[in-house]
Amino acid sequence: MKKISTLVIFVSLFFIALTVNAELKVASVLGNNMVLQRNTEVKLWGKATPAKSLKISTGWSTTVFTTVADEKGDWMLKVKTADAGGPYTIRIEMGKEKLQLDNILLGEVWLCSGQSNMEMPVLGFPSQPVIGSGDALFDAENSNLRLFTVKKAPMTSPQDTCTGKWESANAETVAKFSAVGYFYAKLLQQKLKIPVGIICSSVGGTRIEAWMSEKTLAGFPEPLKQSAQELREQNRPSHLYNGMIHPIINYTIKGAIWYQAESNRSNYQYYADLLTAMVGNWRDDFGVGTFPFYYVQIAPYSYGDSKGLQTAFLRDQLKAMSMIPNSGMVCTLDIGSEGWIHPAEKQTVSKRLAGWALSETYGFKGLEYKSPTYKSFEVKDSIITISFNNAENGLTTFDKNVECFQMAGNDKVFYPAKMMKMNNDFRKIQITSDKVKLPVAIRYAFSNFPKTEGYLFSTTGLPVPSFRTDNW
Repeated sequence: MKKISTLVIFVSLFFIALTVNAELKVASVLGNNMVLQRNTEVKLWGKATPAKSLKISTGWSTTVFTTVADEKGDWMLKVKTADAGGPYTIRIEMGKEKLQLDNILLGEVWLCSGQSNMEMPVLGFPSQPVIGSGDALFDAENSNLRLFTVKKAPMTSPQDTCTGKWESANAETVAKFSAVGYFYAKLLQQKLKIPVGIICSSVGGTRIEAWMSEKTLAGFPEPLKQSAQELREQNRPSHLYNGMIHPIINYTIKGAIWYQAESNRSNYQYYADLLTAMVGNWRDDFGVGTFPFYYVQIAPYSYGDSKGLQTAFLRDQLKAMSMIPNSGMVCTLDIGSEGWIHPAEKQTVSKRLAGWALSETYGFKGLEYKSPTYKSFEVKDSIITISFNNAENGLTTFDKNVECFQMAGNDKVFYPAKMMKMNNDFRKIQITSDKVKLPVAIRYAFSNFPKTEGYLFSTTGLPVPSFRTDNW
């Protein structure tokens, strides 16, 4: 009798296992309301009964695709997409079992990632507002704009699944979505006049090492690679990559935007190299080539010491733009706050990011999107003349006093320098200091939070990023 009971239990468990294995599933990032990248080849993937055949049909094509699940029950199929449009359905069949995904659009898909300034929702953080959020929520209803937020999930090993769902933009969904990500996607959708989907994978207070694979970090100094117990789990190397990037790498994207760096103040000297390596890591994993990568230079913030230099050194992020192909950086020097690490001008950030994407990725002409940047300097009679890139129409201070220049001689001691107007060439400026007779180096807005009335801008209002000519 005991043997028969054991046999019954075994058979029951066997059929239960078969039932579980037989369940047809799609990947967690696929679902109703999603946007798939137009005019390309996208991947559809998921779980099924091992060795079972699947038939897949899409609303934009008459072709019926077939594939077979492998011995682990994993299946994947590459499907060509059409021009922007929809809504469409995708039907997946495994014998009598059927699964259907509805309300799918074809358009442009972007990933937004980083730490709290990317995570900060349209509604803002408690007691920390996003300027224009109220008006934005009144105008949020948009069925051609779709949002997906990856739930926070630091993991010790690479994962295949994540938690999140695709939602159409409306006041409720927009309020809790990344402000920078939403405003960026909205601008693209309005200008391109096609559907746009944006995936947000961001966590506040996180270091860049957490967003990189273990393999990518292998070439960096040992302290950056160690999963020190004193670090919060979300900041341990590779943990956010494992739980929040790896699960979505099969999802075809057009490009990515990035807003992070504050948490890397203690190892700022590695940041440009780390960012370059992370972008290479993601590009290899997503497998869609050298996709555009546009990032935000962190804004000034005092960290309790306005004259400190940690954040200024970290704003050397600018040099990563020359190290990363198909990249661009937006400057936020003019919108920082001495006591507020989350600038409220998120729409300004998004508009500057969108300027890069619309111009460089989508070929729009006539938009001013590149900040003037330091080019070179000359010394004559203790006066330094500075030249800039991207300053064809000249520079302006908008009639404000710019008091954040410094000058040093061979003694490497920096003194305040006064800016002089040049009437013959508005693309250059001159600075001088009574304290330095033989200047060899200059710095501009080079402190945690430069105390100044104004900054340098292009005539279209794009700020000149902080810079230095020394490597001290």
